[in-house]
Amino acid sequence: MEKGILALEDGHFFYGYIFSGKENRETGGEVIFNTSMTGYQEILTDPSYKGQIVVMTPSQVGNYGVNDEDVESEKVHVNGFVIKDLSPIASNWRAKGTLQEYLDRHGVIGIYGIDTRALVRIIRRYGVMKGYIGVGDVSPQEAVRKARSIPDISELDLVSKVSHRQVYKWEEGSWRWPEGYTRPKEKKYRVAVIDYGVKRNILRLMADRGLDLTCFPHNVKAEDIIRFKPDGIFLSNGPGDPAILHFQIQQIKKLLEQDIPVFGICLGHQLLSWAVGGRTYKLEFGHHGGNHPVKNLKTGKVEITAQNHNYATDPDTLPQNVEITHINLNDNTVEGIRLTDRPVFSIQHHPEASPGPHDSHYIFDQFVRLIGEVKGK
Repeated sequence: MEKGILALEDGHFFYGYIFSGKENRETGGEVIFNTSMTGYQEILTDPSYKGQIVVMTPSQVGNYGVNDEDVESEKVHVNGFVIKDLSPIASNWRAKGTLQEYLDRHGVIGIYGIDTRALVRIIRRYGVMKGYIGVGDVSPQEAVRKARSIPDISELDLVSKVSHRQVYKWEEGSWRWPEGYTRPKEKKYRVAVIDYGVKRNILRLMADRGLDLTCFPHNVKAEDIIRFKPDGIFLSNGPGDPAILHFQIQQIKKLLEQDIPVFGICLGHQLLSWAVGGRTYKLEFGHHGGNHPVKNLKTGKVEITAQNHNYATDPDTLPQNVEITHINLNDNTVEGIRLTDRPVFSIQHHPEASPGPHDSHYIFDQFVRLIGEVKGK
């Protein structure tokens, strides 16, 4: 393995070994950490990680290899992948290859031998920061300089890089043994999905519930969605800072003037917050992992959730017609809202998991019921 270096913009640096993508020689991005014990393939292919270097906190990664099914998009989106120990074997009956082969195929730099415990402590103490991975004999001074020269993620329009450019249909349902991914036949309601970087498991869980899904690009005009005459509208997850997506926010404002149920997840939730007059702010080191406790304020129940976001809704900026429905029990940040005068709601966490717990699957049923209630008026 060729040696490599990971440097942070504040001057910290770590030596390690490059196990994939070494022909690229360097990469950079916002360095964040994910606490999920499993699910690295889903994390790698989640479009919401575009522009970021992901640090995994488990001590060993790659144990069960990769397969052709556990993907959340058509390619790997992370800018770099950092782990402590790379498993020398991939042991799983579904495995089709190793993590090393997978990242090599997608041209993504992976580095191991990093003291990820120390690295995560730095991020938790000083916050998310820009980082650089260099292959070969790169001096710490040069690596830190390059880390500092990387554009801030809030300056980048990452959504345009991950959203599909064409309208497309989605019909695949959830994976079930032994048949694999299913094809639900029953279709109750017609839903327009605005794709800001949507995860496939979100689409699968909506398809399971009889929703007829048509996905539109991130830059679709509200008039085109209205002309489509959907029974419901879904605002997807995606990467980056919602505050710079002025066009998308304006289109959501127009859609809220219609009596059409709207449901948002993650970035979709943040864009909805802006569209109703609220604001978002950047978290110190974000929420990334599969073990975040969230309280449903309507039922009083606590759900363990999957999360992946660096921004949160500012509750003090929300207007009177917005009710907070969920909060994060770790830091009391907003995890869900609903409009009291319109059939509109959103969730900050990821109810579809992949990876993570399934406690929040009921939220998709809530969307289906809301569509039914509006159509039954």
